[in-house]
Order: sequence, then C-alpha cells, then structure tokens
Amino acid sequence: MQVVVLAGGQRSTISNEQEGIPKPMAEIGGKPMLWHIMKSFSAYGLNEFIICGGYKVDMIKEYFMDYYIYQSDITVDLKTNTVEIHRNRTEDWKVTVVDTGLYSSTGQRVARIKEYIDGDTFIVASGDCLFDIDVNRMIAYHGEQGKTATMAVARPTGRNEALDIDEAGLIKKIQRNDPVNEAWTNAWLYVLDKKVFDSLQGDYALENLLTDNLAGKGQLITYKHHGFWTPVETYRDRVNMENLWNAGIAPWAK
Repeated sequence: MQVVVLAGGQRSTISNEQEGIPKPMAEIGGKPMLWHIMKSFSAYGLNEFIICGGYKVDMIKEYFMDYYIYQSDITVDLKTNTVEIHRNRTEDWKVTVVDTGLYSSTGQRVARIKEYIDGDTFIVASGDCLFDIDVNRMIAYHGEQGKTATMAVARPTGRNEALDIDEAGLIKKIQRNDPVNEAWTNAWLYVLDKKVFDSLQGDYALENLLTDNLAGKGQLITYKHHGFWTPVETYRDRVNMENLWNAGIAPWAK
C-alpha cells in the first residue's frame, strides 16, 4: 500500500536556523521530519511513498536523489573526481516526489497524484505530524468498516478543532475551540479508497472535502487513537520533539 505525504506547504516556521526550507525538511535530531514520518510507516512494512511537494520541492527531490550519499561515509578524490562509499546505509523505500503546485490546497495536492496510485486503497499523512498510531491496525479497521475514507482522530492538543463522534464512529458535528475534555480532533492520517478521487473537486482542504462530501453520506468513519500524536507547528514543538529524540524516548520511533 502506498503512503502519500503532504509536504507542499510554505516555508518552515519551526526552526530558527532553517528558515526558507519546506516544513517537513526541518530537522529533528539531525534528520528531516519527513524522514521520521516515513520511518514510522516503514516500521509497519509500508515502504512505497508519494511525496506531494510544492514550496521548494526541488530540495525534497535532491534529498532523495542523494539519500545514499547523505546516509553513508564517503571519500571524495577531488583530483580524479571520484567518490568512494564507506559503510553504506540506505532504506528499502520507493519514493515518488511530485510537484503538486506552490499554492495548491491539500485537497488539490491529493487529487493531482491520482495517476501514481496503483492499488484500490492508499494512505494520506501530513508532513508535520508525529504519532505512534498502529497503521496496520488502522488499515484493517478501514477494511472492516467498508467506508470510502477512514480518518484517525486523537485528543486535541489545545489548538485543534473538535469533532463530535457518535458510537458508530461517524462524525456528527465539527466544533471549534471546544473546551470539552472528551473531544476528539482530526489527527491528519487517512486510509482512503481510490474512489475518493470523485469527491476531491475544488480548491479546498482535504479534510473539508471529505467531511462535506462523505460524512453526510456515512462514508467517512473515524479511527480513535488513544496514544501519542502531535502536530509540529512551532519552534517550541520542534525543540520538544528533538529533546525526546535525543533522549531516546521518542514515542513515534519504532
């Protein structure tokens, strides 16, 4: 199953020393956040990725084109213009990087990679959220429910809109600035059937297209995640995640 990662937003605001780069390329523990997200999926045997780029997409392309070099020790002979690889390390990943437009909405970005989707079901993830969601369990749940789209939901962090969810897991209402402690919010991880592309029309955010076009038809189900999930939206968020990584207790690392 392919994993689509949305990495096309504007410049990073989460790293003082790394302005002017795509947010998913801001580093946590010396690795781009995009790498951390992909490693989380790889731990569940998901190794085929489609990266929806936009802002400075060439930086993402170059990172993967030179990934083998970045991960290995090298000796460069400037006189002969040769490179010797030592202790070569890489990943068992197939990565497609697509320029989905500089100012595209998230809904447009997903719509524009339709031709690259091979199977009947695929995953969409945000390029700035870290989590310890059991992805294989969520995929199985999606198959059992038989809906067009499954949205992972988690407890709000304090700056997210809340979702009113019924006992069957269907969304009844979206509430903003809801102080209720039992609320849920969109965790920005989806399992989608390919027929979802019929609902991705217009210049709107992916979550709005799904809720507007599928929720009322009972075709958008939620998957409740009780564990770790956090958006990395500010410099403080990034520092907090880096501290967890450096201490060897990063919840998203498998």
